[in-house]
Amino acid sequence: MPDRAAAAGLEDIPDGERSALELLERGTLEVEGRLVGASNATLYCTIKGAGAEANCVYKPVAGERPLWDFPTGTLAGREVAAYVLSRAAGWNIVPPTVMRDGPFGPGMCQLWIDLDPEVDLVALSRSSDHAGLREMAVFDAVVNNADRKIGHLLPVADGHLYGCDHGVCFAEDYKLRTVLWQWRGKQLPRRAVEVLRRLADDLATGWLAGELPKYLSKSEVSATKVRVGKLLKHRVHPFPPEDWPAIPWPPV
Repeated sequence: MPDRAAAAGLEDIPDGERSALELLERGTLEVEGRLVGASNATLYCTIKGAGAEANCVYKPVAGERPLWDFPTGTLAGREVAAYVLSRAAGWNIVPPTVMRDGPFGPGMCQLWIDLDPEVDLVALSRSSDHAGLREMAVFDAVVNNADRKIGHLLPVADGHLYGCDHGVCFAEDYKLRTVLWQWRGKQLPRRAVEVLRRLADDLATGWLAGELPKYLSKSEVSATKVRVGKLLKHRVHPFPPEDWPAIPWPPV
């Protein structure tokens, strides 16, 4: 099997993440239990291979609940698309995620992240000076995240912030629904603008132009380009939608 990172055009990926991707894609999955709070089948697993072992989340396509506003059977692919866009941008928000076969058929497989128990997630979600949280707000605007809840924030002990549950992203219509509205209308940081410029180029003629269509429709990829273009044009964080609930329910 070819090296996933090299095949993806991400040769500069850190060794630890490269190893995680290889384990997720090639390792043997053993289901340990189900996360019962999730609306779709979300299985907690151990994955083993080549002397390595880790925990992961496996979401089989067969366990996806039909939604009125997203095509059936596409949520796992959207999770992978969120990972590859996050990695290409250099945000490193989404944990290593792959599409693979498993005990209940094809699905997404994502590295399990152990939270820092000292972090108050509610207080974190309300912060306006956390750089990682603000990057996540920009990322959510790009992927059109319709479900950024407090419980989807994954702070780790070294201070880095991950996010999970990106199955309802990349809709064509504006569906941004999040608990992170504290920067609405504020100017984007210079670093965010630089990242958006790189994304625009990558979506036009780079690796993302060839990779995202594996997981998203042509019109959804085009809509992603449009969102990036609008963010670059106006250079402000978006405002809540007027015809769509601004905050997911429940918010946690």
